[in-house]
Amino acid sequence: MFNPMTVAVAVSIATLLGSSLLPARAQQSTAGAIEQWGFDPSALVADGHELLLRAPDGAIDRVFQAARISLADPNEAAVLCPLFDPASDRSLAAFNEVANRLGPEHSSRFAGAVANLFVAAVQSPRQPFDRAAARQGLKSAGVRAALLNDGFVAGLNGSDQQARCRSIRLLMDDLDGQPLQHRAAVARLLLAEGLGHLAVASGAPRHASG
Repeated sequence: MFNPMTVAVAVSIATLLGSSLLPARAQQSTAGAIEQWGFDPSALVADGHELLLRAPDGAIDRVFQAARISLADPNEAAVLCPLFDPASDRSLAAFNEVANRLGPEHSSRFAGAVANLFVAAVQSPRQPFDRAAARQGLKSAGVRAALLNDGFVAGLNGSDQQARCRSIRLLMDDLDGQPLQHRAAVARLLLAEGLGHLAVASGAPRHASG
């Protein structure tokens, strides 16, 4: 549970740094924040990569869960899926724009998760992150999803946006069953880099049942 004053300070910094109306005051706020936290918080506003590197696993997972729930609704998935394109904007403003375009229930959930991510990142140092292990975890999730779902690889790597959204949701459903530390590492990678073509052996045999 975050202190309300911490939330207010974080929001004030984000607002001031994004404003062109009060440059002197913004500069003073920035200098004070750098002295207090040891880094420039404007980096978290402008660059989602730094935001994602600092946020703890729990905050990352909250965004992951909000996205996973929204992807189950085809209308919301059409709004959210572009966030996972490798070339998508990763700034805080981009996350906020996605939240604003979602339906009321989904928007509230996703916006709350992003706000929590920002506050948690402001309070935290960079988190331990093994990028190679996260990539392997992503590939393993893709293999499992491909074994259980026809059309997963074709949908993920194809040009049909609706099919791609379905495959991303299936991938995230698989990750949801993994331990928090593992799930958060892969989610951190997905949110930071998006998801391009995934090399998965689509012809692998399914596990026999019974």
